[in-house]
Amino acid sequence: MIRVLVVEDDPVAAEAHREYVERVGGFEVVGVVHSGADALRFCERTAVDVVLLDFYLPDTHGLTVCRALRAGGRDVDVIAVTSARDLAVIRSAVSVGVVQYLLKPFTFASLRDKLDRYARFREQAGRSGEVAGQADVDGMLATLRTPDHLALPKGMSGETLQSITEALAGAAGGLSAARAADLTGVSRVTARRYLEYLAENGLAHRRPHYGQVGRPEVRFYPG
Repeated sequence: MIRVLVVEDDPVAAEAHREYVERVGGFEVVGVVHSGADALRFCERTAVDVVLLDFYLPDTHGLTVCRALRAGGRDVDVIAVTSARDLAVIRSAVSVGVVQYLLKPFTFASLRDKLDRYARFREQAGRSGEVAGQADVDGMLATLRTPDHLALPKGMSGETLQSITEALAGAAGGLSAARAADLTGVSRVTARRYLEYLAENGLAHRRPHYGQVGRPEVRFYPG
């Protein structure tokens, strides 16, 4: 089980977050606290795998809590659950190791999606040995970075997006729409639409591939 600490100053919201987390298989809430100081004390005495952290706390900012966890050598991940939309805050969150960033208000389905992705990443990263190459590393990071399928444009599915993303991560020499279609079983037009979507969201980039004859083929690479 993945052990979760909920840090939220609003008691009603904290209880809702606790209930949400406990509805997701593989996760258990080991504590609920309402301040940054209590969060740090809890992590000192209790094993925690991931902190569900509000940034606007009554005694400090969530980023300060993140820095204190790192300075104390705490091996704990952080999922930000906050209304902070400031770009400087988001950049700082990345720099202190926040693995997921979920904006309030959110639905249970949105949180479940973040937790499921985190669980998959944690399972992959927890294996022993070494990765075979760059594609494996890209695939692990893509598990966290793939856009929330709940916010996909009309007509696109999360399952197909995940399949295309995994195919892209495993294509060391780039992935064309035709090859993506062959690997995932969708049409070439559909594969291109998903690849273009990833590129537009900064999760892939396009590069022309020049063959012997004809127009260059566009290939996609992990972003």
